[in-house]
Amino acid sequence: MTTNSPQGFGYRARRTFTRLLVFLVILGLGGGVVFLLGQLNSRTFTLVQENGELVVMKGRALPTGAAAYRPGDPRLADAYAPLPLEGQDVTLLSQQKFTDRDDLDRALFPLLETLARPRIASGEPPKVERGLYYLRRAEKLSGITEEQRRSLQSMLTDVAFYQARQKLEDARRLVSEGLAQLKLASETENRHARSANQMLSTVGPAARDLEEALRRAVHTQSGPDNSPVAPPP
Repeated sequence: MTTNSPQGFGYRARRTFTRLLVFLVILGLGGGVVFLLGQLNSRTFTLVQENGELVVMKGRALPTGAAAYRPGDPRLADAYAPLPLEGQDVTLLSQQKFTDRDDLDRALFPLLETLARPRIASGEPPKVERGLYYLRRAEKLSGITEEQRRSLQSMLTDVAFYQARQKLEDARRLVSEGLAQLKLASETENRHARSANQMLSTVGPAARDLEEALRRAVHTQSGPDNSPVAPPP
């Protein structure tokens, strides 16, 4: 019995060591799998609807779980901030997962286009300004396709016209207000009356012509073209 005990001890030691080694290998493989799943999940984007807004979620560095996406770059933070939906149905979007940011950008663009286009086409300054807000967000999506870029450029061209018309209307109003205030100052006994009269005599005629030209440009020439279309030959 004394001669067999060392062999028995050695056998038990080897068996224990083998089991420990197998356990460590399994533990290492399990840890590697968890790490890879965490890496994959951390690159995944999803979209959820909360309080009438679409919120971009980014996976945590864990096999499961996500949190609101808050990139450190201010430009990206503006692009992926919660998006007001204004009644749009986003059921299909909220059921998808995106494995990179380019896919997310391409999925977000149609929604931004749907929100922006009718507001830009309305011609009403408050609505146009709201549509411009969505366009500015669409501009910050770097992963959109070439076709989407062309659509974006088309909408930017449209909004440029409405912005120009609004600026001309603002200029006309400022000129009109400036003339009215000069006239008031010139008719009042004060130390600026003489200077106001001189300014009126100098710029008054040209300012009135400019005001009228701006009025025609904004309210007449910028209206829709209602002239009849000539029939084709």
